[in-house]
Order: sequence, then C-alpha cells, then structure tokens
Amino acid sequence: MQEAGGSLAAAAAGMTVGSLARPARAAAAAKDDRPDILLIMADDMGFSDVGCYGGEVRTPNIDGLARRGIRFTQCYNNAKCGPTRASLLTGLYDQQVGTGPLKHSVTLAEVLKSAGYRTLMAGKWHQTEIPVKRGFDRYYGLADGCCNFWNPGEQREGEPPPGRKYSRWRRWAIDEVVYEPYTPEDRNFYTTDAFTDYALKYLDEYGQEDRPLFLYLAYTAPHYPLHAWPEDIARYRNTYTVGWDAIRAQRFQRQVAMGLMDRRSDPSPRDPGVTPWADAKNKDEWAQKMAVYAAMIDRMDQNIGRVLAKFRDLGREENTLVIFLADNGGCAENVNKTPDIPPGPLPSYRTVDEPWANASNTPFRKYKSWDHEGGICTPFIVAWPKVITRGGQINTRDVGHIIDVMATFCDVAGAEYPAEYAGHKVLPMEGKSLRPCFEGKPREGHDALYWEFGASRAVRQGKWKLVKHGKDDWELYDMEADRCELRDLAKAQPDRAAALARLWDDWRARCARDYKGA
Repeated sequence: MQEAGGSLAAAAAGMTVGSLARPARAAAAAKDDRPDILLIMADDMGFSDVGCYGGEVRTPNIDGLARRGIRFTQCYNNAKCGPTRASLLTGLYDQQVGTGPLKHSVTLAEVLKSAGYRTLMAGKWHQTEIPVKRGFDRYYGLADGCCNFWNPGEQREGEPPPGRKYSRWRRWAIDEVVYEPYTPEDRNFYTTDAFTDYALKYLDEYGQEDRPLFLYLAYTAPHYPLHAWPEDIARYRNTYTVGWDAIRAQRFQRQVAMGLMDRRSDPSPRDPGVTPWADAKNKDEWAQKMAVYAAMIDRMDQNIGRVLAKFRDLGREENTLVIFLADNGGCAENVNKTPDIPPGPLPSYRTVDEPWANASNTPFRKYKSWDHEGGICTPFIVAWPKVITRGGQINTRDVGHIIDVMATFCDVAGAEYPAEYAGHKVLPMEGKSLRPCFEGKPREGHDALYWEFGASRAVRQGKWKLVKHGKDDWELYDMEADRCELRDLAKAQPDRAAALARLWDDWRARCARDYKGA
C-alpha cells in the first residue's frame, strides 16, 4: 500500500505568520553562521551501555563525542519510544499532544525549516503523520515502532521467513511514499546501515548548500529483535560469560571512577525479579543474547562514525551541534517469538530480557515503561566544537528533559517558536534551553518536571522526586543523597509527599485540558 502527501511545512510556506517567515528572510540577508544540528537517537538503550557511561561495549565514536563535549547524568526521557519522540519533536509533554497525530504543536523540523534550515531525517519515526508532512524535506526509514533488522517485509526467494512480532506489516516511508510492507531487494540490507546510507546520501546532496542543516538520525538499535552481523557478535562472544552480576559491578566501578556517580552512592541491588547469575540456567544462551545486543550498539557506533566523518569531510564539523541520546532505558520485555532459533539471524525474533536490562540500566532501578530512574534516565551527550571548547565535561548538576531539545534548537538557530502554525494554535513551549550549559553559564532549571506512562507516574521538584508504579504507594526520594532511589522517605515526610502528589494531579489535569483544546 502506498500513500502520497505533501509537506505540512511546505503548505504553510505561503502563510503570513510573521513569526515564522522573518527568521528565514533574516538568515538569507547575511552570512549564515548558525550551527548545523545533528540529533542522534538510540532506541531502548540503558544508562550504562556505552563506554563513556561505564559500559564495556566498544563505542569509540560516541566516546569521542564525550571527550570533545559534555556528558549529562540527569537528562530525562518519557520512558517509552512514542511518548519520548512526541516530546522531542514538539517541546511539549506527550500528554498535551498525544502520540498519534501531534495536536496543538509545531515540530522541530517545522520551526527550523521556517528559520531557513534544510531538514533531513533517516530512521525511526513512530508517529502517525510521516516526517515530510511535519516539516522534513527528506525522509527514509521506519515510520513504525520496531521491525526485523534484516528484512522488514515479505519473505524473499531463497530465504527463510523473517522473524516478526506481529502479523501486520511495519510501515516504512521514503519521502512521501509509504510502504506496507517494505521489502528491500538487497540481501545485505541491515536497518542500522541503511539509515546511515540515506543520511550520507542526503549530506552529499545538500552538504554544499550555503545554509545550515538539521539531520535527525534515529536508529532502531539496540531495540529488539536481537539482530546483528556475525562479525560484530564474535567480538563479544566471551564477554558476557561472567554474568549480569559481574557486569553490573564492573560498570558501576567504572562510573564511579569516571565521576558519573558519587563515590558515596550505593548502586541499586539486583532487581528482585532477576535470578542470581550463579543460579541461572542456560548460561551460554544468556551470554549469547547479550553479545548480540552489544553487537547492535557496536554497529550503531560504527555508523555514527561514518556520519561524523562526512560532516568533517564537508568542512562542517567545527560548527555542528551534535546531541546523542536514547529514548528510554533498557527493555525488560520478554518477546521471544522464536525460542528454538538463536538470536542474531534473519529468522529469529528474540529479546535480551530482564536480567540483562537490569545490567544495562546500572546503577538505577527498573526499566523502560517505568518512571524510576532506570526507565527515564539515559545517556545525553553534547558536542559543539565552536562553543564547547573544553571537552570531557561531566554535568551532574543540571536537570534536563526531552522537552528541552526544542527550546535548545530554537535558541541556537535563532528560530522563533510560534503561537500559531498552519492555521492552528500552538501550545506554549514547555522546555528550557540547555545552551547555557554548553557555554559554561548558570542555567535556570524547571520548577518541576513530570512523567506518566502506563501504570507509572512521577514528579521531580529540585532534589525531590515522587514516583509510583501501578497500585504501589507513592515513594519519595532525595535525589542528591539517594540517586538510585533506595531509601523511600514518603512515610518520614508525608506532607512533602502529599504536596508533590497534588502538584502531579494539577499538571495532569492541565495536560488533559491542553489535549482537548480547552
């Protein structure tokens, strides 16, 4: 099935909304020294999975960004793929805009395009309207949530059926054309490589333009299914035979040595749902799962290196703002559709599962879909050579959120966030720019930040965080003294807990009114 459609931003180009038209004219009137913007997102990756956050996975290119820039330890997401992307794109809470058609909003691409930027995207989208209808000039990728890395579509002649989660097809798109199914002809197709190939193609096509560009590169790695190149898997074949308990301990030791975690901190204990490695059965199979997961991150890093090299070759590296982040913490879901096929090849469909997700999220508690730190806190790395001249910084002070990306990009691009776009009102931006952090200046943070996904909810105000999951009682934590949420203070400080709960209730009611347009 194919669907054709025009770009929403293009449709709006003839409008008389001055707040969007003025920046583009101003940019054209003088030499444009605004930065290029490269936004790279990993999928379902824990806080400690990359080398510069304590992991043993080989990630020299991501680590290189950290050496040249800043690692943040308290930049949050929304605990789940779709909601995080909704906030990333709009600068609003997903409860205000939804995760289907993004209501009452303008996207990063629409704002930057209206300010004179070339807007490009490759990778995972996970929203209803395809990217070229929300401000991107070009797009290639998965418009859905997850898919087979080797072949997202129909069985090819001479190959086994691709492992799949659902019977329905995963939606793909190339510019304005939607594919259901999308079956690549190339037998060496692999999504992580393909996303990069298209990103490089776009950079070759537009990289000589005398205007800044915005490239959003959203990988599906290391989201399940566990699929990786054999040569990448081989690199980790013996790494994880020591088990998840040893890996968690090693990662935490490295985090403390790096300065990511306070030496006085205690890491969270092994999750109650995880068996001690000494008692685990099928240890070789468990080690193989994590080897494939690590290989997926390794291959993503290799491809990030290709993109960074292209910016360098184009002479655009010095004034490119690069942000690397993940959409949520490590995933504990058990979606093993092919238990008799080992993880890695095309016909398999396996997940890494809870024990290794617990290691991925070291030193935090819980996982993707939870609003404890393990679900909502992941790596956030910023490099911008022209501005961040002292690399290797670790920011343990400032608290950021995915809603801050819009504000940051508007700030560095000189783009005006509109009150109205394409004939509809736009909700006021919720985020606050992170640019002062890049420039070594004090940043005014949020009065409070909020979360809700499924059965989980949380609010953070200053050092205090209130969090709950399902029918459990609210838990209260002092995040300065107890970053890993080990000492619940709700009973000791009931008035503070009650006040934060009321704050959350008020926020949720406001979001409901915003979503309804009331």
